[in-house]
Amino acid sequence: MAIEPKKHEMSTQLPEVRAHNFDEVALGYTREIAMAEAQRCLNCKNQPCVNGCPVNVHIPDFISKIKVGDFEGAYKEISKSSSLPAVCGRVCPQETQCESKCTLGVKFEPVGIGRLERFVADWHNAHSERAPEMPKSNGHKVAVVGSGPSGLTCAGDLAKKGYRVTVYEALHTAGGVLVYGIPEFRLPKSIVAKEVDTLRALGVDIEPNVVIGKTLTVDELFDMGYEAVFIGSGAGLPNFMGIPGESLKGVYSANEFLTRSNLMKAYRSDPETPIMKGGNVAVVGGGNVAMDAARTALRLGADKVYIVYRRSMEELPARKEEVEHAMEEGIDFQLLCNPVEIIGYENSENKRDPKNGFVTGIKCIRMELGEPDEKGRRRPVPVNGSEFVLDVDTVIISIGTSPNPLIKSTTEGLEVNSRGGIIVNEDGLTSRDAVYAGGDAVTGAATVISAMGAGKTAAKAIDAYLNK
Repeated sequence: MAIEPKKHEMSTQLPEVRAHNFDEVALGYTREIAMAEAQRCLNCKNQPCVNGCPVNVHIPDFISKIKVGDFEGAYKEISKSSSLPAVCGRVCPQETQCESKCTLGVKFEPVGIGRLERFVADWHNAHSERAPEMPKSNGHKVAVVGSGPSGLTCAGDLAKKGYRVTVYEALHTAGGVLVYGIPEFRLPKSIVAKEVDTLRALGVDIEPNVVIGKTLTVDELFDMGYEAVFIGSGAGLPNFMGIPGESLKGVYSANEFLTRSNLMKAYRSDPETPIMKGGNVAVVGGGNVAMDAARTALRLGADKVYIVYRRSMEELPARKEEVEHAMEEGIDFQLLCNPVEIIGYENSENKRDPKNGFVTGIKCIRMELGEPDEKGRRRPVPVNGSEFVLDVDTVIISIGTSPNPLIKSTTEGLEVNSRGGIIVNEDGLTSRDAVYAGGDAVTGAATVISAMGAGKTAAKAIDAYLNK
């Protein structure tokens, strides 16, 4: 049978429809399309796609199950390696990881691995009524700080081995960046809740509203009987540009903007914590978070949304699919532009307070690409005399985040690097005995799947440490 050269497309909401709602954009594969896409897999002997996956899902094995219609078997195969398959199938950058290693991709488009993983997870969630059985306790207790992808993965892997794991989450809902950072139209919160419920069924206890470093310290966790601690607290400290006007009203970090929309439900018609009402919006940055913020602003009723990015489209770090969706929805990409000032006017009620000013525009300067920087990307250089102003009412800064310094400042002997990331060895062990860390708390902002990989590595190391 001849192999189809292109992967099967997923149907999506029409751009003119989805731009005004928070329903999921991509609608997933049908049973028939999933089985047809699975037939494209060559089932390579050396399985290069597995090496491209940070959690080493046995990809050809689960795809082989799909070929014969054994979708629950495919789910079980994925679950051997991944605790969050429905999440990964939606938000992982497969095009730069597993799919980039696909042998079929040498000649044709690679197999749609992410789309198949999503199908399998969704099929399981829709058809399986049995919760996983709780493993027999091995008598050991481990604390996990943070319920984001690294913390949930670490907790899930340990729970499967019989550990009694407690996850401490600073916010009122488990999921970390999966619930406060990624919008509903990309990752429905019901999907995250389902994955968390699966971990609870394995015996994982999740304690919300506990800020480690304030409510409890890492040292106090050991006093409570935990034998090891994993820190997966993420990178929730937003970076700013340091330009004039960043203290004006109407200027947000992408963290705050997305948290208020996703977790605090600002998208509702009568929100308790509204963000914006119409007007024009500029989002500064070019990563996935910037795309999320821009597309969220559009759905919140913005009249016009700009992406302001200082490099060209070729250097744009966001996923190709997210960029294409944003363009289809009408978001205006102002490329090779760099903000130099946020312009505002003073509130007449208190003219002496600069924080009472409101945004009226963002002044930018055109850029051109010069010599490559230390990462190999051509460095943007300002073009003299090219300043211009975008008429906007809201500015969202999305230029990256850093690890929160709270745990570092309250945990004696915990070494960090110059960027505030916790220093770990190849097993995730920190400078403190029995304290491990992974994900964005170590690397700074990165992908969900890389954070999961770090959680998986640390879980393996904790198991070895407590059983030596």
